[in-house]
Amino acid sequence: MPPRRPTVEIDSPIPLYRQIKDTLRAGILNGEYALHSRMPSESELQAMFAVSRITIRQALGDLEKEGLIFKVHGKGSFVSQPRTAFQDIATLQGFAEAMSGSGHEIVNRVMSFRIARAPAEVTTKLGLPDGANVAEIHRVRLLNREPVSYEVTFLPEQLGDKLQRADLVARDIFLILENDCGIALGSADLSIDAVSASAPIARALKIKAGAPMLRIERLTHDSRGQPIDFEYLYFRSGTFQYRLRIDRKHARKAETQKPRSKR
Repeated sequence: MPPRRPTVEIDSPIPLYRQIKDTLRAGILNGEYALHSRMPSESELQAMFAVSRITIRQALGDLEKEGLIFKVHGKGSFVSQPRTAFQDIATLQGFAEAMSGSGHEIVNRVMSFRIARAPAEVTTKLGLPDGANVAEIHRVRLLNREPVSYEVTFLPEQLGDKLQRADLVARDIFLILENDCGIALGSADLSIDAVSASAPIARALKIKAGAPMLRIERLTHDSRGQPIDFEYLYFRSGTFQYRLRIDRKHARKAETQKPRSKR
């Protein structure tokens, strides 16, 4: 259970209901409120935070919209099974950029950052000369405080020099490229397949070595079509989905139809 007398800051620019929501949200994500356990009632929360009932209802309403709790008529609110995160594959977005819009909490853990000679595949993808150096960044992405993906990012060395000074723990690389480096992103080529987790990635994601994973290769271009970012994205099975809506491409109707033969 959370502290018996959690506090809210009356003079804070953050609304009271949001402060309460964030406190309860942290308790859910930390496991202080177990899965399917009953949350304190509205009257209990009202006494706990010393606020009005409508403020408590706003906080609980937001938690329900985020999928963190569900309500049972006459019984109260209960902690939900965490929903599978998904990203619209038809839109070019960074992971945190896509997830934060759905109410998920994203944290990045930087495993390594180095300038090194690029593998042959990377120089080909980025259009660099053989033997060129690149920035190689390894990060674990945590979704609602659980490791979900392992990302390996390669960028040309000059961009890597700029990213070394950026906050890679809290920010998406796409947003850093756009806002800090002044690069307009254009499009990306993706390929998706299933692989087995290597030992280092398995340790980072807290899964068994050899466990099935979703792997995405993504090559991102700027608005002029120049490749600037090549990534391997490894996702734990059952934690993430890419979604895409596609339309049926109808065959063009024949302009004329052959007349039926007469007998």
